[in-house]
Amino acid sequence: MRIGILGTGTMATTLGGAWVRAGHDVLVGGRNRAAAAATAARIGAARHGSLADGATHGDIVLAAVPADVAPELVKGLADILTGRTVIDCTNPIVPTDDGLVLSTGGVTSIAQRMANAAPGAHVAKAFNLCHESIWTLPLPVFEGAPLAVPFCGDDPRSLDQVAALITSMGCTPVPCGGLSRAVYVEATAAFAIGVWWSGAEARFAFPTPAQAPQNP
Repeated sequence: MRIGILGTGTMATTLGGAWVRAGHDVLVGGRNRAAAAATAARIGAARHGSLADGATHGDIVLAAVPADVAPELVKGLADILTGRTVIDCTNPIVPTDDGLVLSTGGVTSIAQRMANAAPGAHVAKAFNLCHESIWTLPLPVFEGAPLAVPFCGDDPRSLDQVAALITSMGCTPVPCGGLSRAVYVEATAAFAIGVWWSGAEARFAFPTPAQAPQNP
């Protein structure tokens, strides 16, 4: 699969590295070509270039930039991104005295804002729930089960692409519905990260159905 990455930071490096290990054709695109070249070298990608190069290269394009930058970034590349699958991995969370909150107010999502900014692109939300270090693992399996990766979007073909990409990483795709559900995926990240920061385990709030008592 051809994947273009927009950005040169931590998520670009860790997710891009996971995709290179999975055998995908990855191009790192950045505003700074030297930074793009350095990121590409770190992950073993054969190619790097400008943001436009990243958008042009990918059947799938990852927006790996800060949440508040992502909508404007894809707006500037809207013509190139038309018809392509664009993955939003951002978390629009900010710390407050009451804990982490969504900078969007929880009434929309960054993924939806990206879709509005580049209406010809097929935006999907994915890869935002885990710390970036998870994507450096050769195979993300925990307690004998592959990592589950929630994702959502509106275009069936793009959702199939994202599911195949997740599977290629040794993970389990978890479809969560249309792009309107992205706001809940982002809120889940704010909740889970806040729990982790408090020193607790968010997973213990969600017992599996097999472990729950059965109704008489």
